Amino acid sequence: MLGLNPKLMKNIADAGFDKATPIQAQAIPLVLQGTDVMGLAQTGTGKTAAFGLPMAELLMDQIGKPMPKTVKALVLAPTRELVNQICDNLKIYVAGTPLKVNSVVGGQSINKQINLLQRGTDILVATPGRLMDLVDRKAVYLDSAKMLVLDEADQMLDMGFIHALRKIAPLLGTPRQTMLFSATMSKQMEELAGAFLNNPKKIQVSAPGKAADKIKQSLWYEPQAYKADKLVELLSEHKGDQAIVFGRTKHGCEKLMKFLVAQGYEAVSIHGNKSQNQRDRALNAFKKAEATVLVATDVAARGIDIPDVRYVYNFELPEVAENYVHRIGRTARAGAQGEAIALVSAQEIGYLRQIQKVMKFTIPVAGGREPMEEDPPKRGGGGGGRRRGGGGGGGAPKAGGKPRRFGKPSGGAGGGNGGPGGGAGGGKPRRRRKPAA
Repeated sequence: MLGLNPKLMKNIADAGFDKATPIQAQAIPLVLQGTDVMGLAQTGTGKTAAFGLPMAELLMDQIGKPMPKTVKALVLAPTRELVNQICDNLKIYVAGTPLKVNSVVGGQSINKQINLLQRGTDILVATPGRLMDLVDRKAVYLDSAKMLVLDEADQMLDMGFIHALRKIAPLLGTPRQTMLFSATMSKQMEELAGAFLNNPKKIQVSAPGKAADKIKQSLWYEPQAYKADKLVELLSEHKGDQAIVFGRTKHGCEKLMKFLVAQGYEAVSIHGNKSQNQRDRALNAFKKAEATVLVATDVAARGIDIPDVRYVYNFELPEVAENYVHRIGRTARAGAQGEAIALVSAQEIGYLRQIQKVMKFTIPVAGGREPMEEDPPKRGGGGGGRRRGGGGGGGAPKAGGKPRRFGKPSGGAGGGNGGPGGGAGGGKPRRRRKPAA
């Protein structure tokens, strides 16, 4: 493929890749020429190979092993899951070559990572925060690194890593070749590209915000209080197939996971309240199909590359429209078919409009009656949302309505005892306790 080293060619052939994806076909020749590259591409398009294969090719042409505590090429990514995924893929590409690939992320023993870096690294994949910790401890020196990759750069900006990036970049050697990959192109992203890249070649394989063509999208209008029941109903139609369910809050995702387990599903969860070991165990169980449902916050929206994920459910729509694209990009990987289903309550109509505006696509309605828009859930939960219109709320059920197996809403727009995000208003008001005498 594209004239790469025979050893690399054999490794990717053994991994089942028979032809380059569009972004690989465009990026690999440019990287081999030493050009800075700015790649706009959605998830699941083969970005890791697009920068990893030519990077390995260029490093194999260099003479000598890396010196202790030094790095020849640096890949930065926003989340632990994405770092681990990139590292795993790179190790497949360079198997049997002299190249050494390591990764460092937060949530793991920094002393073990210090010992790991002591021997020197050809390609280091890292989260910005942990890398800065190691630099501050003089456990790693970056002045030998002449290649830098910023993967999912838009999410790194969203997560506040811009200050770390500005500190890290000057520490690398010069001249430096930089590759930046992003699914969206905001004004801030353009400023970042201007600061980090030198006369880059811009490649784009799909419009920013556009979902993969092979993903079948649909939505159900559903009151918040009934979403969990609806999710179980939909999951039962393909029980045994792997599915990822996305929610907005850590507490809500954990509660939903436990509810699904109680309904007989092999479900696991990953979110910010889980330790790195817990997240790794959950992901490994999902990858091995020991668990068929993964419930996650947006921490998992990027970096999960599991080809067999057929379904993605947006139990709650994300507040940032672009995150919807990243979420549903967990299915239809490597050209496979996939389906994305959203459950939309009255409070999420505004989020839905923004998502459809970003994608320039109207998601087909599979069922339910479109409610009147209500105020969105407040951050942190709690509080009753001001009602703007009719149906779609999470109030008390009508006679003959579905049972609430997932708990009753508190009557507030967020929080409460109901599903993640709580009820949508309209429930019975809570009684005030009499003050103590």
